[in-house]
Amino acid sequence: MSDATLHAAHQDPDDFAVQIADQIESFIVAVTEVAKGDEPDSAVPFLLLEFSQLMLAGGRLGAHEDILPEERYEPDLGPEPDVDELRERFAVILEPIDVYSEVFDPYEPRKAPVAARISDDIAGVVTDLRHGMAHYRAGRTTEALWWWQFSYFSSWGSTASATLRALQSLVAHVRLDQPLPALDGLDTDQDLGEDALAEEAGRVMAAEIAAPWACPPPAETY
Repeated sequence: MSDATLHAAHQDPDDFAVQIADQIESFIVAVTEVAKGDEPDSAVPFLLLEFSQLMLAGGRLGAHEDILPEERYEPDLGPEPDVDELRERFAVILEPIDVYSEVFDPYEPRKAPVAARISDDIAGVVTDLRHGMAHYRAGRTTEALWWWQFSYFSSWGSTASATLRALQSLVAHVRLDQPLPALDGLDTDQDLGEDALAEEAGRVMAAEIAAPWACPPPAETY
């Protein structure tokens, strides 16, 4: 199935597969545009919106009954598209706020937060989604839905939800005019406990990122 037929008129827009594919394609296109860096001041709000919409597609896939592929073995898709440039572009755009802390599994007791990068998360999510889109464009709709559902549970769902939480927290800190704890000097390969994370946290929100979408200060009274 080519790009020209992806949205062919004969496809039912109310069809579940078509709606999921549309949402996923929209996300991939949108984040690729944001990565160009034409509007860096709006990157975080745009990403918040796109990840929120993507999680709706994920929720629909998660609530759907198990989707089983028609073939026992997944057809070979060839080499995966390179996402290093996408990751590097977001690392530059989000440099002051790229690293955040996340609890990997909220149902595993006494797990300390780990450091993660929004730029890595975006690249990983896009990789998973493009894999399913390759099946969809080749006409293997069931295979695409199976992959998106399976990887939602095993990979991109948890990654996207963690990223969404980080983005929502960034916007909330700015809009509520609250100091932003961040992971100054930490890297994602460090295994730090909760106390160490707290000691290393600092205030790092850059004015050039916060200013364009921060709330104006209250008017002075005399």
